[in-house]
Amino acid sequence: MPEGPSIVLLKEAAAGFAGRKILRAEGNAKIDMAVLRNRQVVALRSWGKHFLIELPTRTIRIHFLLFGSYRIDERRDMAPRLSLGFAQGRELNFYSCSVQLIEAPLNEVYDWRTDVMSDAWDPALAHERLAKMPQALACDALLDQDVFAGVGNIIKNEVLFRIRVHPLARICDLPAKVLAELVREARQYSFDFLEWKRRFVLREHWLAHRKRICPRCAIPFIRAKLGQRERWAYYCERCQRRGLNVVAGAERAWCTVRPRR
Repeated sequence: MPEGPSIVLLKEAAAGFAGRKILRAEGNAKIDMAVLRNRQVVALRSWGKHFLIELPTRTIRIHFLLFGSYRIDERRDMAPRLSLGFAQGRELNFYSCSVQLIEAPLNEVYDWRTDVMSDAWDPALAHERLAKMPQALACDALLDQDVFAGVGNIIKNEVLFRIRVHPLARICDLPAKVLAELVREARQYSFDFLEWKRRFVLREHWLAHRKRICPRCAIPFIRAKLGQRERWAYYCERCQRRGLNVVAGAERAWCTVRPRR
Protein backbone atom coordinates (compact mmCIF):
# COMPACT_ATOMS: atom_id res chain seq x y z
CA MET A 1 0.00 0.00 0.00
CA PRO A 2 1.56 3.33 -1.02
CA GLU A 3 2.19 5.60 1.96
CA GLY A 4 1.92 9.38 2.13
CA PRO A 5 5.36 10.15 0.66
CA SER A 6 4.66 7.96 -2.38
CA ILE A 7 1.43 9.85 -3.02
CA VAL A 8 3.35 13.13 -2.85
CA LEU A 9 5.72 11.77 -5.51
CA LEU A 10 2.74 10.85 -7.70
CA LYS A 11 1.34 14.34 -7.23
CA GLU A 12 4.66 15.81 -8.35
CA ALA A 13 4.97 13.45 -11.31
CA ALA A 14 1.44 14.30 -12.49
CA ALA A 15 1.77 18.05 -11.93
CA GLY A 16 1.86 18.70 -15.69
CA PHE A 17 -1.77 17.62 -16.03
CA ALA A 18 -3.02 20.59 -14.02
CA GLY A 19 -4.93 22.94 -16.31
CA ARG A 20 -5.47 20.25 -18.97
CA LYS A 21 -8.91 19.11 -20.13
CA ILE A 22 -9.96 15.46 -19.76
CA LEU A 23 -10.91 14.29 -23.26
CA ARG A 24 -11.43 10.62 -22.41
CA ALA A 25 -12.56 8.90 -19.20
CA GLU A 26 -13.07 5.15 -19.04
CA GLY A 27 -12.42 2.10 -16.90
CA ASN A 28 -14.24 -0.35 -14.65
CA ALA A 29 -14.66 1.99 -11.68
CA LYS A 30 -18.29 2.31 -10.66
CA ILE A 31 -18.55 6.05 -11.24
CA ASP A 32 -20.22 8.21 -13.87
CA MET A 33 -17.45 8.66 -16.43
CA ALA A 34 -19.52 11.15 -18.43
CA VAL A 35 -19.24 13.81 -15.72
CA LEU A 36 -15.44 13.75 -16.10
CA ARG A 37 -15.19 14.27 -19.85
CA ASN A 38 -14.40 17.77 -21.06
CA ARG A 39 -13.67 18.90 -17.50
CA GLN A 40 -10.47 20.78 -16.72
CA VAL A 41 -8.11 19.56 -14.01
CA VAL A 42 -8.00 22.42 -11.52
CA ALA A 43 -5.33 20.94 -9.24
CA LEU A 44 -3.64 17.73 -8.16
CA ARG A 45 -3.54 17.27 -4.40
CA SER A 46 -2.85 14.65 -1.79
CA TRP A 47 -4.10 13.90 1.70
CA GLY A 48 -2.50 10.99 3.48
CA LYS A 49 -2.84 8.00 1.17
CA HIS A 50 -5.42 9.70 -1.08
CA PHE A 51 -4.52 11.10 -4.49
CA LEU A 52 -6.95 13.85 -5.44
CA ILE A 53 -7.69 15.13 -8.95
CA GLU A 54 -9.65 18.32 -8.41
CA LEU A 55 -12.13 19.36 -11.11
CA PRO A 56 -14.37 22.45 -11.16
CA THR A 57 -17.38 20.84 -9.44
CA ARG A 58 -16.07 17.56 -8.02
CA THR A 59 -12.89 15.70 -7.17
CA ILE A 60 -11.68 12.25 -8.20
CA ARG A 61 -10.34 10.41 -5.15
CA ILE A 62 -7.88 7.58 -5.75
CA HIS A 63 -6.98 5.19 -2.92
CA PHE A 64 -4.48 2.51 -3.92
CA LEU A 65 -5.51 0.00 -1.22
CA LEU A 66 -3.00 -2.86 -0.90
CA PHE A 67 -2.13 -3.56 -4.53
CA GLY A 68 -3.02 -0.44 -6.50
CA SER A 69 -0.72 1.12 -9.07
CA TYR A 70 -0.60 3.82 -11.70
CA ARG A 71 1.05 4.62 -15.01
CA ILE A 72 1.65 8.02 -16.58
CA ASP A 73 1.63 8.06 -20.39
CA GLU A 74 1.83 4.27 -20.52
CA ARG A 75 -0.39 1.29 -19.70
CA ARG A 76 -0.23 -2.03 -17.90
CA ASP A 77 -1.45 -5.24 -19.53
CA MET A 78 -4.67 -5.23 -17.53
CA ALA A 79 -7.95 -3.35 -17.43
CA PRO A 80 -7.64 0.02 -15.71
CA ARG A 81 -9.91 1.04 -12.89
CA LEU A 82 -9.74 4.55 -14.35
CA SER A 83 -8.06 5.85 -17.48
CA LEU A 84 -8.01 9.58 -18.23
CA GLY A 85 -6.96 10.77 -21.67
CA PHE A 86 -5.71 14.24 -22.56
CA ALA A 87 -4.53 16.09 -25.65
CA GLN A 88 -1.34 15.00 -27.43
CA GLY A 89 -1.88 11.40 -26.38
CA ARG A 90 -1.13 11.98 -22.73
CA GLU A 91 -2.90 9.85 -20.13
CA LEU A 92 -3.21 8.89 -16.48
CA ASN A 93 -4.01 5.25 -15.73
CA PHE A 94 -4.94 3.73 -12.36
CA TYR A 95 -5.18 0.02 -11.54
CA SER A 96 -6.54 -2.16 -8.71
CA CYS A 97 -7.53 0.86 -6.65
CA SER A 98 -10.59 2.52 -5.19
CA VAL A 99 -12.04 5.38 -7.25
CA GLN A 100 -14.68 7.69 -5.84
CA LEU A 101 -16.11 11.08 -6.72
CA ILE A 102 -16.25 13.74 -4.02
CA GLU A 103 -18.94 16.36 -4.57
CA ALA A 104 -18.25 18.57 -1.54
CA PRO A 105 -15.43 21.15 -1.34
CA LEU A 106 -12.22 19.42 -0.24
CA ASN A 107 -11.76 21.71 2.75
CA GLU A 108 -15.04 20.34 4.10
CA VAL A 109 -13.96 16.75 3.57
CA TYR A 110 -10.31 16.76 4.70
CA ASP A 111 -8.55 18.07 7.76
CA TRP A 112 -5.20 19.01 6.25
CA ARG A 113 -3.73 19.41 9.74
CA THR A 114 -3.60 15.62 10.14
CA ASP A 115 -1.56 14.98 6.98
CA VAL A 116 2.05 14.34 8.04
CA MET A 117 3.30 15.61 4.65
CA SER A 118 1.25 18.81 4.66
CA ASP A 119 2.50 22.30 5.45
CA ALA A 120 -0.65 22.54 7.57
CA TRP A 121 0.43 19.58 9.78
CA ASP A 122 -0.41 20.32 13.43
CA PRO A 123 1.50 18.24 16.01
CA ALA A 124 -0.61 19.71 18.83
CA LEU A 125 -3.70 18.23 17.20
CA ALA A 126 -1.97 14.84 17.01
CA HIS A 127 -1.20 15.03 20.74
CA GLU A 128 -4.81 16.00 21.43
CA ARG A 129 -6.18 13.01 19.53
CA LEU A 130 -3.68 10.58 21.06
CA ALA A 131 -4.77 11.74 24.51
CA LYS A 132 -8.28 10.56 23.63
CA MET A 133 -7.06 7.01 22.93
CA PRO A 134 -4.96 6.15 26.01
CA GLN A 135 -5.46 2.37 25.66
CA ALA A 136 -4.49 2.29 21.99
CA LEU A 137 -1.40 0.31 21.06
CA ALA A 138 1.46 2.29 19.55
CA CYS A 139 1.27 0.18 16.38
CA ASP A 140 -2.42 1.06 15.98
CA ALA A 141 -2.06 4.73 16.88
CA LEU A 142 0.55 5.33 14.18
CA LEU A 143 -1.69 3.76 11.54
CA ASP A 144 -4.74 5.80 12.58
CA GLN A 145 -5.34 8.09 9.59
CA ASP A 146 -7.35 10.51 11.74
CA VAL A 147 -4.13 11.19 13.67
CA PHE A 148 -1.30 10.47 11.22
CA ALA A 149 -2.72 10.63 7.70
CA GLY A 150 -0.20 9.11 5.33
CA VAL A 151 1.62 6.87 7.81
CA GLY A 152 1.69 3.26 6.68
CA ASN A 153 3.31 0.06 7.82
CA ILE A 154 6.87 0.90 6.76
CA ILE A 155 6.81 4.25 8.53
CA LYS A 156 5.17 2.64 11.58
CA ASN A 157 7.88 0.00 11.95
CA GLU A 158 10.74 2.40 11.38
CA VAL A 159 9.42 5.10 13.70
CA LEU A 160 8.88 2.66 16.57
CA PHE A 161 12.40 1.32 16.11
CA ARG A 162 13.89 4.81 16.01
CA ILE A 163 12.28 5.84 19.28
CA ARG A 164 12.78 2.42 20.93
CA VAL A 165 9.07 1.81 21.53
CA HIS A 166 7.53 -1.66 21.44
CA PRO A 167 4.57 -1.90 19.01
CA LEU A 168 2.39 -3.29 21.84
CA ALA A 169 3.12 -0.36 24.16
CA ARG A 170 -0.03 1.51 25.13
CA ILE A 171 -0.21 5.25 24.55
CA CYS A 172 -0.99 5.84 28.24
CA ASP A 173 2.24 4.06 29.23
CA LEU A 174 4.54 6.29 27.18
CA PRO A 175 6.25 9.17 29.01
CA ALA A 176 5.45 12.62 27.65
CA LYS A 177 8.90 13.00 26.07
CA VAL A 178 8.58 9.68 24.27
CA LEU A 179 5.09 10.54 23.08
CA ALA A 180 6.48 13.79 21.71
CA GLU A 181 9.16 11.79 19.88
CA LEU A 182 6.51 9.53 18.38
CA VAL A 183 4.61 12.52 16.99
CA ARG A 184 7.77 14.24 15.77
CA GLU A 185 9.28 11.16 14.14
CA ALA A 186 6.04 10.20 12.38
CA ARG A 187 6.50 13.37 10.33
CA GLN A 188 10.28 13.28 10.20
CA TYR A 189 10.53 9.75 8.90
CA SER A 190 7.89 10.55 6.29
CA PHE A 191 10.18 13.23 4.86
CA ASP A 192 13.20 10.93 5.08
CA PHE A 193 11.12 8.32 3.21
CA LEU A 194 10.28 10.91 0.53
CA GLU A 195 13.91 11.93 -0.01
CA TRP A 196 15.21 8.35 -0.07
CA LYS A 197 12.49 7.25 -2.48
CA ARG A 198 13.34 10.15 -4.79
CA ARG A 199 16.89 8.80 -4.88
CA PHE A 200 15.73 5.15 -5.22
CA VAL A 201 17.52 4.16 -2.00
CA LEU A 202 14.60 3.75 0.40
CA ARG A 203 15.17 0.06 1.16
CA GLU A 204 18.83 0.69 1.87
CA HIS A 205 17.78 2.81 4.84
CA TRP A 206 15.35 0.37 6.43
CA LEU A 207 16.54 -0.54 9.90
CA ALA A 208 13.60 -2.67 11.04
CA HIS A 209 11.00 -3.18 8.32
CA ARG A 210 11.48 -6.64 6.78
CA LYS A 211 14.80 -7.02 8.58
CA ARG A 212 15.89 -10.15 10.43
CA ILE A 213 18.48 -8.83 12.88
CA CYS A 214 18.32 -5.79 15.15
CA PRO A 215 21.19 -3.45 14.18
CA ARG A 216 21.43 -2.21 17.78
CA CYS A 217 21.35 -5.50 19.67
CA ALA A 218 22.47 -7.98 17.00
CA ILE A 219 19.65 -10.37 17.96
CA PRO A 220 16.77 -11.60 15.78
CA PHE A 221 13.82 -9.30 15.28
CA ILE A 222 10.36 -10.55 16.15
CA ARG A 223 8.04 -10.67 13.15
CA ALA A 224 4.33 -10.80 13.94
CA LYS A 225 0.93 -9.49 12.87
CA LEU A 226 -0.08 -7.11 15.63
CA GLY A 227 -2.81 -4.64 16.50
CA GLN A 228 -6.37 -4.22 15.33
CA ARG A 229 -5.28 -4.12 11.70
CA GLU A 230 -3.00 -7.16 12.07
CA ARG A 231 -0.25 -5.56 10.02
CA TRP A 232 3.24 -7.02 10.04
CA ALA A 233 5.48 -5.67 12.77
CA TYR A 234 9.26 -6.07 12.95
CA TYR A 235 10.70 -5.22 16.35
CA CYS A 236 13.35 -5.99 18.95
CA GLU A 237 12.26 -7.31 22.34
CA ARG A 238 15.43 -5.98 23.96
CA CYS A 239 15.71 -2.34 22.89
CA GLN A 240 12.05 -1.53 22.16
CA ARG A 241 10.24 -1.08 25.47
CA ARG A 242 6.58 -1.33 26.38
CA GLY A 243 6.17 0.75 29.51
CA LEU A 244 7.19 3.73 31.56
CA ASN A 245 10.86 2.73 31.43
CA VAL A 246 11.05 3.83 27.80
CA VAL A 247 13.82 6.42 27.57
CA ALA A 248 13.48 9.50 25.42
CA GLY A 249 16.27 10.82 23.26
CA ALA A 250 17.20 7.56 21.52
CA GLU A 251 20.11 7.65 19.10
CA ARG A 252 18.94 8.94 15.70
CA ALA A 253 22.18 9.31 13.76
CA TRP A 254 20.37 7.98 10.68
CA CYS A 255 17.91 10.91 10.70
CA THR A 256 19.50 13.27 8.23
CA VAL A 257 16.65 14.81 6.22
CA ARG A 258 14.65 17.52 7.95
CA PRO A 259 11.05 18.33 6.96
CA ARG A 260 10.20 21.39 4.94
CA ARG A 261 8.51 24.19 6.82
